[in-house]
Amino acid sequence: MKKLVIKGSILAVALVLSGKLTAMAQQNIQFSQYIFNSLSVNPAYAGYKEELFAQLAMRTQWTGLNGAPQTGQISIDGVTESNRKNVGLGLQITADKLGSQTANSIYLNYAYRIRLNADDTQRLSFGLAAGITNYAIDGASLRPVEQGDLSVPAGNLSSYVPDTRFGVYYSSPRYYIGASVMDMFSGDVSNDVFNWDTATQQNIKRKRHYYVMTGALLDLSEGLKLRPSLLWKEDFKGPSSLDLNAMLVFGERFWVGGGYRTGINLWDKAYRQGQSLSNANSISGIIQFYASNRFRIGYSYDYITSGLSSVQNGSHEITIGLTFPSKSNRLLSPRFF
Repeated sequence: MKKLVIKGSILAVALVLSGKLTAMAQQNIQFSQYIFNSLSVNPAYAGYKEELFAQLAMRTQWTGLNGAPQTGQISIDGVTESNRKNVGLGLQITADKLGSQTANSIYLNYAYRIRLNADDTQRLSFGLAAGITNYAIDGASLRPVEQGDLSVPAGNLSSYVPDTRFGVYYSSPRYYIGASVMDMFSGDVSNDVFNWDTATQQNIKRKRHYYVMTGALLDLSEGLKLRPSLLWKEDFKGPSSLDLNAMLVFGERFWVGGGYRTGINLWDKAYRQGQSLSNANSISGIIQFYASNRFRIGYSYDYITSGLSSVQNGSHEITIGLTFPSKSNRLLSPRFF
């Protein structure tokens, strides 16, 4: 019983901080297995595989902690032409829940892919996504310490908020690099174009985030490759987030590796003044298996290294990917990014 009380108290503190310190929070959804489908962090990735590709991702964070984040996402993308493959399109639907808060969104992604060499192994893509998110909070499920608190909604509050994303992505058989900005209009507190609902604006609205990603593919021996990657996430107000990943690829079918996620201090920020905050976040183990050339399944487990480690049981994530054959008879090289 005591443990449940402690868990509930920690979650309550986290929710309060997310409301009081929204300008400082890293609120955007992030999957540990983004390395298998970067559309979740960069719209310019749409069409990269050059075949119709669908993925389902399910993430349960901080298991054992009541009201902890749960996220589901389904996406599908591909190219519009089987020969030129200059245009990539994608659809992304996401459902996210944290305690009494939910954020459900749908985005359409467009990428223009520029061919850079004669054998068509290098592409530079510019991507744009547009969509809408339903932000909601169920006030009836909240249990405030003081009754009659006017900042606690009596019932359900809901806002439909449109937004856009932009990205650039370069890929070759040996490495890739990309940059993107997500929720472009959400960072403007003074923005009244979309008529934010003031009841939910400061509590659950996401903040604009910037991403930089890169990775490579190295041959270690016959049938064995190493795929290191990096993802940096920044909002210029809260902690900078860095993901370092490395995967071993056996025979192009079985992938095993891990990741390390941490906060980094690249420069002094206002939120750190007078505070001593830990950068510790998580260590993850990741596996991916291709049951066939078209179907794969992945699993990852995040071991939390922050102060939450004693009151939860880590984070679990499952992804399922399916590639549909194209009408073209051209044999595509394996897509490692």
